[in-house]
Amino acid sequence: MRLDDLDRQIVAYLLDDARASYAQVGSRVGLSAPAVKRRVDRLRQDGVITGYSAVVDPAALGWTTEAFIELFCSGATSPEEIYLSVRKHPEVVAAYTVTGEASALVHLRARDIQHLERALERLRAEPNITRTKTSIVLSRLIGRPNKGPEDAANPRP
Repeated sequence: MRLDDLDRQIVAYLLDDARASYAQVGSRVGLSAPAVKRRVDRLRQDGVITGYSAVVDPAALGWTTEAFIELFCSGATSPEEIYLSVRKHPEVVAAYTVTGEASALVHLRARDIQHLERALERLRAEPNITRTKTSIVLSRLIGRPNKGPEDAANPRP
């Protein structure tokens, strides 16, 4: 699906505030509330907007330890096999297949170092994971919401 400039503006406002009303979005992009609703309905139907969620500070939930773990898997482990191995661990907040020596990169959050260690032990116990390499996050320098490169290059006033 090809998005026009108004669609992109609507999506950008919803990324900033998914609770914004159609009237609020419309006043910012120069459309009526019903016109915004029709566009949002089409964007949802076309799979551009896939859902809405609350963005929560992990520290407020007590998950203050963050790490990135390189996973090294045995043989030619498929992305589906890696997915099945990591998805069952609640500490895993994201996982990616990557280029380079590692098979995958996992973003993990835990309450503390002991919790991180237990989560790592469980990951290492997966039959297709042969070893891991962990980097613990000391501080987050940038933490942007999910926006496209156009939004980063052209921030709204």
